[in-house]
Amino acid sequence: MVSFLLLFVVSLLSLFLSVGPVVVASTVAAIIWNYFFIPPHLTFHIDKTEDILIFGLFFIIALINGVMHTRIRNQEKITREREQRTHALFQLTKELSVASGIDEVIKVSEQHTCNYFRFTPIFLIYDDNQSLELKSKIKKEEELTTLEKAGAQRVTAESKQTIIDSGISQHPKLSILQPIKGSKMNLGVIIIRTNDPAFDQKENLWDAFLTQIINALEREFLAELARKVSFLNESDRLYRTLFNSISHEFRIPVAAIMGAADSLLNETKFPTIQKALSQEIITASLRLNRLIENLLNMSRLESGHLSVRLDWHDLNDLFNKVTDDLKEELKPYDLDIIIPENFPLVRIDFGLMEQVLYNILHNATQYTNPETLIKLLADYTDGILTITIKDHGIGFPEERLPYVFEKFFKASHNQTGGLGLGLSIAKGFVQAHGGQIMVENNENGGASFIIKLPTELPGFISI
Repeated sequence: MVSFLLLFVVSLLSLFLSVGPVVVASTVAAIIWNYFFIPPHLTFHIDKTEDILIFGLFFIIALINGVMHTRIRNQEKITREREQRTHALFQLTKELSVASGIDEVIKVSEQHTCNYFRFTPIFLIYDDNQSLELKSKIKKEEELTTLEKAGAQRVTAESKQTIIDSGISQHPKLSILQPIKGSKMNLGVIIIRTNDPAFDQKENLWDAFLTQIINALEREFLAELARKVSFLNESDRLYRTLFNSISHEFRIPVAAIMGAADSLLNETKFPTIQKALSQEIITASLRLNRLIENLLNMSRLESGHLSVRLDWHDLNDLFNKVTDDLKEELKPYDLDIIIPENFPLVRIDFGLMEQVLYNILHNATQYTNPETLIKLLADYTDGILTITIKDHGIGFPEERLPYVFEKFFKASHNQTGGLGLGLSIAKGFVQAHGGQIMVENNENGGASFIIKLPTELPGFISI
């Protein structure tokens, strides 16, 4: 019974002590058992051979039991630490995989590094000018020292790790500067400040962390680079499209003006011819002015400097102004304007809505056969002004309806000129009013543009 108690004590000590103390405890337990419980008592002498054998077996069992318990405990500790490292690396990889943007990748990296290694890395990333830019948010007392800045430049030049004294007198630490070098590009420098003597034991895990961080940063760098290239390609495509369209569209009215002006210089006898040539100059000038206005309006929309000046207006005045400006284009068509009686005043920007209706009606005259009906309708219900422009032309291909209001849009059956900006400008002006504009094909041919604007009744104005 006593021997079991002594073995239990040795086993219990092995849970807390290393191998050396456990060996000592096993020896002491064997000696105590011999001195007090093996005859003759109170002496280290053993008379019987079987008692010597039992003493030796006890010592061996106690020793093996204690050592094995210690090794199992150490193995369990190593396994637990390995599991923690694996979990930490898994969590870092998991969050880096969903991080979007360089700043978010750096934020995730700093958080996980601080949680496990108890230091926060400092990231110096190349900017567009290939200069190192500080991306980490650090306290004023932890700003980069002159030694660290010089070390960072040396790391970028040599592409290898450098260890220097941080130069911070309050908290003396070593600064480890490592290049952020991906498989395809150099991204910058990472600085870690630590005085942890156990960091050497965690260096392999830090290398694994650093590899995942570099891969994530390189992924975001390449994605950003791809976006810039795509943007440049799209800008180049739009530039070519706009340049070609402008060149073509400007050439026609300019040629007409030059030809008519030259004819006027050479023709002075017939007033009717002079009148016709003058009218041709006016028509070409109006077309040229419309092209310039569309370009200026698109520039206002793109710059975000468009301001809406709301005031109360009669919708009849708006419709009359637009149809009067387009009277020559509308002559070949049957125009039907439907405005209910006693229609209330509406609060709109007259100039912007005039341009909206002008662009849509002008577009209708370009794609509708002469002697067909064009309707201009108005309705007011529950605080919403609805304006509908309906033609009986060729309409739009169904698959292209979602793109009607995009810049430079032209239908596949387009037979006329234009920059393709009119409908895009109309949408921008309507949205500036807080409204929406839609287009749909009519069952019997043609298309309907529907404009919905929120507007209150005049009676609700605060005076």
